Amino acid sequence: MDEGDRPGTAGTAVVTGGNRGIGHAVAAALVRRGCDVVLVARDRARGEAARASLAGLGGARVQVVTGDLSCVRTTRETAEALRQACPRIDVLVHNAGLWPSRRALNEDGLEQAFATNHLAPFLLNLELEPLLIASRARVVQVSAGLYVKGRADPERTPTGMDFHPMRTYADTKLCNLLLVPLFAGRWKDRGVTVNAVHPGVIRTGLGDRRGLAGHALRVVKLLWKSPEAGARPVVRLALLPEAAGWTGRYFHLEDETPLASVAADTARAEALWAQALDLTGIAAAPSPSPEPR
Repeated sequence: MDEGDRPGTAGTAVVTGGNRGIGHAVAAALVRRGCDVVLVARDRARGEAARASLAGLGGARVQVVTGDLSCVRTTRETAEALRQACPRIDVLVHNAGLWPSRRALNEDGLEQAFATNHLAPFLLNLELEPLLIASRARVVQVSAGLYVKGRADPERTPTGMDFHPMRTYADTKLCNLLLVPLFAGRWKDRGVTVNAVHPGVIRTGLGDRRGLAGHALRVVKLLWKSPEAGARPVVRLALLPEAAGWTGRYFHLEDETPLASVAADTARAEALWAQALDLTGIAAAPSPSPEPR
């Protein structure tokens, strides 16, 4: 954090994966609106480069927290670093994501996309909960319309036994959406809101591949929308005054959209919550009743 940076006036926002793509565009928009921003980046040098690129956009402070969200241990370390860095959290944007081309397991024996895209937001929500409640925070989960292709098999998906590049990514986004109403119910009357948003088909590095297939994808991406376009519906949920009363909702861009039946299964959501508690080693967070949509 630069000594000369002036505190923002719109609170403190934490953006995971804030060093590039949609996350960086979200961070830039929040800085312009006066938010102090904490970028969570896995690579310190890339995080600092992103911070430097935001200099001059506004008077807010921009800070980098180095955080690896690919396993339980390092996600907990990231949460502790955020507690040390942030006296309050007014906005938490879960943007960091992984779209792998092959099955790979982390140190917990879990498939990496499942751990990064699903378990990390779950664990951060619970680890940072006191800060979120104290600040009456808004939590925004960056989602994807591909969730409709997900199955999220509780026996096979966590370890990638049913790995498929597209469907495994879709599984993680389905998991996110299944838990949004449960977090909304947990935080009901505690001042914290949580909503999910599909930002559109956006031109980022997510899902990039090597070889001919990767080259073809990069060509196709030239037709996709910019990260700045993808940031707009995320920032809307983070800062729009009337959104302060919205929770447990799913938005496609700026339109609230009913979830497909695969993401509206309460029993499945509660089982997924219990599994996430087990996988992260948390014993004191019983499954809440979902907030009605």
